Amino acid sequence: MMKFFSIAGCINAVLAVVLGAFGAHALRTRLSNELLSAFQTGVQYHFYHALGLFAVAFVASQYPDTTLVKWSGWLMLTGIVLFSGSLYVLSLSGVRGFGAITPFGGVAFITAWILLTVAIAKA
Repeated sequence: MMKFFSIAGCINAVLAVVLGAFGAHALRTRLSNELLSAFQTGVQYHFYHALGLFAVAFVASQYPDTTLVKWSGWLMLTGIVLFSGSLYVLSLSGVRGFGAITPFGGVAFITAWILLTVAIAKA
């Protein structure tokens, strides 16, 4: 799992940088300030949790037998898709309904960090 979450962290970091640059350059003049802000929030949390995947990989290398670390990583990936993904789609489409998905991603992020904390504390 360490290798998987390390690679996932790398891929998501690249995606966050590319999407951040896309937002800063291509979308700046095309989106309202509100939608651009939502897009940037998606990028910000995407990058934070790309780094979080490296934390998961590191903890997995220290405690390879715990399932809580694996769940933490999967929830971070889920959070990226649901939280950041919904903000990207909302920003680009203007369809506000996608904002209803965002909190589920936030819950996935919160749960991921709690599980990682518990895994470390129990190890």
